[in-house]
This record gives sequence, structure tokens and C-alpha cells, in this order.
Amino acid sequence: MTKRIKLHHWIAGLQWLFFLFTNTVVIPITVGAAFHLPQEKMISLLQCSFFFTGAACMLQAMAGHKRSVMEGQSGLWWAVILSLCYAAPSQGMSLTELGGNLAVGIIISGVLTIIIGLSGLSAFFSKLFTNGVMAVFMFLLGCRLNTIFLQGMLGISFGAQTGSSQIDIPIFFLSSFVAVFVILLSIKATPVVSKYSLLIGIMAGWFLYALLFDTEGIDVSGKIDIGLFPLGTPRFDLGIILTVVIAGLINISNTFGALKGTEEIYKTKTTNNQYRHSFAISGLFTIIAGLAGMVPYAPYVSSIGFLNQTKILERIPFILGGGMFMLMGIIPAISHLMVKLPLSVGSAVLLVAYLRLLQSSLQYFARIDLTTANSYRLAVPLFVGIIVMTFPSSYFESIPTIVRPLLSNGLLLGILLSLLLENIHFNRFTPKKQRKVSKHMYMKESNESA
Repeated sequence: MTKRIKLHHWIAGLQWLFFLFTNTVVIPITVGAAFHLPQEKMISLLQCSFFFTGAACMLQAMAGHKRSVMEGQSGLWWAVILSLCYAAPSQGMSLTELGGNLAVGIIISGVLTIIIGLSGLSAFFSKLFTNGVMAVFMFLLGCRLNTIFLQGMLGISFGAQTGSSQIDIPIFFLSSFVAVFVILLSIKATPVVSKYSLLIGIMAGWFLYALLFDTEGIDVSGKIDIGLFPLGTPRFDLGIILTVVIAGLINISNTFGALKGTEEIYKTKTTNNQYRHSFAISGLFTIIAGLAGMVPYAPYVSSIGFLNQTKILERIPFILGGGMFMLMGIIPAISHLMVKLPLSVGSAVLLVAYLRLLQSSLQYFARIDLTTANSYRLAVPLFVGIIVMTFPSSYFESIPTIVRPLLSNGLLLGILLSLLLENIHFNRFTPKKQRKVSKHMYMKESNESA
């Protein structure tokens, strides 16, 4: 970190800024809309998200895992919170009551995450995330996130209910052009140009959108109202809090996914100290998220796609991007400009970056000996997770509310099934004569992935 900051660091930092922005801006907007927050609280939620995300990225890069991996508001948490919001009215719970319970559950999850980090329990959990779990996690995460961004490319509002929106064909043609343009740049352009393909795609797409359509940006005019617990004062409903805490424990998969996934890129194994520091910082910002009404934090597995796309591994640009993102949260004029970025263009660029998660997933699949037993323990969580993602929420209304958010989320369910099948495989399903040899192979595979 003693290197002199040069012009190309600032250009790469600007590209990181757009990546942080496009990954972040949709989350507080959709959560604020789901809780029917007034305009001033929406602005506060948006700018707090910018500031704390930038701060979290810088702190992780300098004192946490020390890699260029985005620390942001978790997609797992985002999906669970929105699911609870949509289910709350049918359960006779007001949104403010739900928000208060969420705050308590999120703070508890943050404390547990810090304990996992500082106590060294992360080394134990790391062994549970074998090659099989990581392959399933990467693939399902790519499916879930790319569904969100394809929706944005189609011009459908984020968080829109089924039947309330239609495909905007002109928007889709433009966003598809942007996606193809970025892919061609990354494949055909020289390395000097291709590593900035995402930034070039965003700027070109934004310019074309401004020429062809009305501004799509989000209205953030108005007075900022910053305060604690904007979603609701703390409450203690055991069912909701338990669901939230379970989701928080499952959310640690993001840390293992991001850090194990970048080992191939950085050509180094993740140490126990890196896990400890990373979990401690994620837990700290999760507690802050509970106090400020934000979606909790975790390292972004999608950073793997970004790093593979850009080939920029240095921490200096990443730290610069995080610093600029903090400024966006502090200076309203900057955030007012940035939120005019069309979400359809940002979605198209992110789709290209997230498509590279397939490569990471296949790398984990390649390390597994595809015996009949292994095929089942991979296929069951993959297919069940993907199929559940396609089900409408009405299918799950007959399920008890305490487990409904978990069982109705294909990503969470797939990860849970994978963890379960990986850890009971040898005790239940392997023939006794084969168990000794298979267990030796399995432990070797687990040690290689840990």
C-alpha cells in the first residue's frame, strides 16, 4: 500500500465506484419502498448505504481480508427481508412491527458474526463449505442475481409484483446492446482496454439512454431525515427473530464464497487470520445496518466475476473507489447526479460481470469425482433451489410462518440442502465397504478447499 497513486489507479477506482454503486443503489430503494418509507427517510437510507458500504470496503481492504472484494449489503439478506415484508400483512403484522423485529434479529446476527470471527470458529465453518457446497452456492447465486438484473434489463421495476409490470421492449434492446458491447470489449479488445470494459459500457449506455429516453433516475430531492431504527422501534417476536438469525448464520456462506473464490485469482490460500478479521468487520457493519435500517453486510461473491473481467487485482483502486463512494454518501450533490444512472444500463453491465460466476462454479465442479452418490448430492440442492426460485409466493402460504422465509427462498434452501447432504453423506448413504476409501477421498477434497 506504499505504492504511489497513478492515473490508471484513479481510472480503475472510478470503475470500482460504478460497480459499488450499481450493486448498492437498488437495495435501499426497494427496501424503503417495501416498508412504505416517506421520502426523507428513503434519502437517508440511500446515502447511509453509500457511506457505510464505501467505509466497509476500505476497512476490509486495509485491515480485514485485504483483498479487492466488495463488502456490501447481502443479496441473501435482501431476499429474506423482502420476503418477510410481502408476507407480513397476511400474518397480521404491521410493517413497523416487522421492522422492529428485523432490527433486533440483525443486531444479534452481527454480534454472532463477530464472535465467529474473533473466536476462530470460522476455521470450523470453513470445513463445512467443501467443493460441492461451493459449486452449488456459486451456481445458485449466479441464477438468483442474474434473474434480478435481467429483470432490470427488461425495464421491469425492482420488487414489482407478478402481473403489475410489462417488458419495455425499447429498454430491453438498449440494455441488450450494452451487454453484448461489454462482452465483445472484454473478449476482443486489447488488455489495456478490456480491463475497463465495464466502465466503458456504463458510460456508453448512459449516454445512449440520455439520447433516446427520458431520465430514469431515482428522485432524491428533499430533506434528509437521519435517525436510528427507521423501519420500526425494537420488538421481540421470537419467530421473526429466529428466522432472521438463521438467515444471518447462512449468510456466512458469502464470506467463504468470496474468499475461497478469489484464491485462484490471487494464487494464495485464505488464512485463518483473514477469516477472523473479515468476519469481525462484517459483523460490525451488520450491527450498524440493524441500527440504521439497512440490509446487513457480507463480502460479495460477484467480485470474483468483476476481478476475472477486469484483471485489476491491486487494492489501491479498490480503496479509491470505496473512498469516492463514501463521498457520495456525504455530499448530496454527487449522489443526486449518480442516481440518475439508468438502472437498466447498470443491470446490463452487472449481468455481464455476474455471468463469470459460472466459471467459478465449474472450477469447483471440476474438483469433484462425479460418482453416483456425488451426483445426487450436487443435483438435489441445485435442482430444488432453481425450481423453488420459479415458484410464486402464494405456493408457500400453507407453510408455518416461522420457516416460510427460508423454505420459499431457493438460494437459501439450496445452500442448506447442500450443507446437509455434504455432512451426512458418509454416515448414511455410503456402503460400508466403500466408506473408508470414499471418506479418505472426501477429506482430501475438503482439505484442498479449506
